[in-house]
Amino acid sequence: MSSAEISKSLRADTVIRKFIFHDLQAIDGYIDPPDALVFLAILEHQAASGLGGSVAEIGVYYGRSYFLFRRICGDEERIVAIDLFDVDEHTGGSEQYARFVENGRRLGLPVREDLVIKGDSTLLDPHALAAKAGPIRFFSIDGGHMLHHVASDSALAAETLADHGIIAFDDTFNPTWPEVTVGVGDFLREQRGEFAVFCITKYKTYVCRRAFHADYCAAIAASADLSAFEHVETEFLGSKATRLENPMRRRLVHQLLVRSGMGIFSERAYR
Repeated sequence: MSSAEISKSLRADTVIRKFIFHDLQAIDGYIDPPDALVFLAILEHQAASGLGGSVAEIGVYYGRSYFLFRRICGDEERIVAIDLFDVDEHTGGSEQYARFVENGRRLGLPVREDLVIKGDSTLLDPHALAAKAGPIRFFSIDGGHMLHHVASDSALAAETLADHGIIAFDDTFNPTWPEVTVGVGDFLREQRGEFAVFCITKYKTYVCRRAFHADYCAAIAASADLSAFEHVETEFLGSKATRLENPMRRRLVHQLLVRSGMGIFSERAYR
C-alpha cells in the first residue's frame, strides 16, 4: 500500500470512528461502541473479501444501528429495516417512525422507505424478504425477546442468509431476557452444527456457517479497531469463539466523556 493509500485509509478510519462515537450518540438506542466496532470489522472484512450481499435488521427502534449500517455500507447497498414501529402505541407508531426518518435526514443518511418493512417479523415470509433484500450478508436480530420470537427470527435469518452471511443476536446473555439465551442455544442445536459462534461481547453473540468460522475468527483477531479489547478464547456449544472483554474502567471513561459533553473525544477510550 502506498503512502497516499495509507493516508486515505487513516482519514476514513477517523471519519467512521467519529460517526460511531459522536454522531450516533445523538440517536436513542442500545448498540454500544464495542459492538459498533465489531459491526465495522465484520462488514469491512466482507467487503474486502468480496463477500457481497445486503443487510437486514429486525428491531430498528430509532435507527442507531440502522444508520451505522448505512454509514459503513454506503448508498448502494440495500439495508432492510424490519420493525413494528409501535413504541408509541397511542399514535399508532407514527411518532417512532417519524423520528426514525428524521434521524436519517439529520445525519445525511435518508431512510430508504422502500426497504422498510412495518410489521411483525414472526409473520414475515422468507420469500418476501428475499425478494426485497436478495442474499443477506449481515442479519441483526433485536426484535421480540421471548422464545418464540427468537425461534421465528432465527429461522427467517437462516433461510435468507447468504452462505457467507452472519447473524448477530442481541441481548444473548442479558439476565432481563433469559429466553433469548435459550433461543440462541436452541437455534444452534437445531441447525445440527451448520452454524457456529465466532464472537461474543457483553451484549451480542455472532454466528456464521461453520464453513466460514475460521475466516471470521481470523477477521476478529486481525481487526485494528478491536485491538483495544482483551481477546479471550471461549467455547459455545462446540465452537471456539473470541470473547471481547471491555473493562469497566474503559466503559466509565467513555460514559463520563459522553455525559460531560465531550463525546467527540470518547473514542480515545477505545484506542
